[in-house]
Amino acid sequence: MPKFVCRLRAGVLVALALGCAALPVAAQRTALFEESSAPEWKEAEFRLPAYPSDADLIPLDLRSPTRAQFFVDARSLSLAEDGVVRYSLVVRGAGGAENVSFEGIRCATAERKLYALGRGGEWVPSRNDSWQLIADNALNRQHAVLAKEYFCPPGSVRPSQAEILDLLRKDAGVR
Repeated sequence: MPKFVCRLRAGVLVALALGCAALPVAAQRTALFEESSAPEWKEAEFRLPAYPSDADLIPLDLRSPTRAQFFVDARSLSLAEDGVVRYSLVVRGAGGAENVSFEGIRCATAERKLYALGRGGEWVPSRNDSWQLIADNALNRQHAVLAKEYFCPPGSVRPSQAEILDLLRKDAGVR
């Protein structure tokens, strides 16, 4: 084959590669997502649960030193068709302060969402209702523990609501 034809083919390939590289990332990937048979995810509607009561709180062991106590409200735990596990979380600080929140964890994406905060025994919708990646750090360890050890154990099928509650109670030494 003449050198000119080889150079021409090589030049065309380089031009194609450079042309694709110049496209925005979203444009480069569009074909991959368009061919997917998975439907676009849509969050299911939900209702805020009853405000947590002490009788329904299950202690959560974060498996790391902390002065605060963490609890999951058993009555609020729900598993929805959208793949989100929703629950109320109560955090009691060493000085007596208490924070109450209604949250969700989406196992498929390892994200969490804050739906509402507790104020005086009532729910107040969160101002930031966007999904956030779960980070396994000292500040937000509770989300990582709940996701990895209870709601979305890696390498296994998502447990049922009863299985999650049983495991939480067993780990806390509560029946």
